[in-house]
Amino acid sequence: MQNAPQMTDRAALKRNRSRADRDGGLFLHHAAAEEVKDRLTLVNRAFTKVAIVTPFPEAWRGVAPQADIIEDSEVLDLKAAHYDLVLHAMCLHWANDPVGQIIQCRRALKNDGLFMCVSFGGQTLHELRSALAQAEADVSGGLSPRVAPMGEIRDLGALLQRGGLSLPVADALPLKVTYETPWHLMRDLRSMGEANALAGRLRRATSRSVMLAAVETYVHSFMEDGRIPATFELIFLTGWAPDDSQPQPLRPGSATTRLAAALGTQETPLKD
Repeated sequence: MQNAPQMTDRAALKRNRSRADRDGGLFLHHAAAEEVKDRLTLVNRAFTKVAIVTPFPEAWRGVAPQADIIEDSEVLDLKAAHYDLVLHAMCLHWANDPVGQIIQCRRALKNDGLFMCVSFGGQTLHELRSALAQAEADVSGGLSPRVAPMGEIRDLGALLQRGGLSLPVADALPLKVTYETPWHLMRDLRSMGEANALAGRLRRATSRSVMLAAVETYVHSFMEDGRIPATFELIFLTGWAPDDSQPQPLRPGSATTRLAAALGTQETPLKD
């Protein structure tokens, strides 16, 4: 059987992450981790067995200092039915099989255990995507993969149910960062370990004419008050490992009260 095409070049991704600035480049990871801590305080549950899937443990240990740190890989080193919380931290957008990642996390949860994921969403770097696409089309007459295709919130939320989780919830937190120039943004992306690791990327340096055109387009289209903005959309996904104690939907046709009675109104039958 022929292997399915891979979106991400895992070797390139690992190389990019090894070059990340772990002191100053992980500010989005730190912001996401603080948001996760706030959200966990709203859950009326004490988590004693925690796993965190992350390429950057130093940014995430503060969420749960005793957690097992799991390397972000295609096959996660998770113990089955062992954890009451599994956190997938800022790496789902690079997964070749995101549903498979969620399924692996669900299998690692005890009954009624919590899965939480934070990842970049589809609005992330929309300004840079637009500028690069326009520049490449104008200069070379074609397009090449440059920024990972990140999922929209509706699509990512649907992954929770496909992964077998109950009570799924998805929401978004947009963050806007401003830079002096697009060059500063691109340098920051390298510092984050988020440089291009797509399997279909160009294997040669982008021409100077394309990059200059992209910078000019970015500045012309998006500059505000002398600085260029970059949007980073954080998508938060939560779901629970199924358990009999959880609220269950009623079986169709099992209602004992008519809707008209509940609303205090008169029911009017429709003609056939």
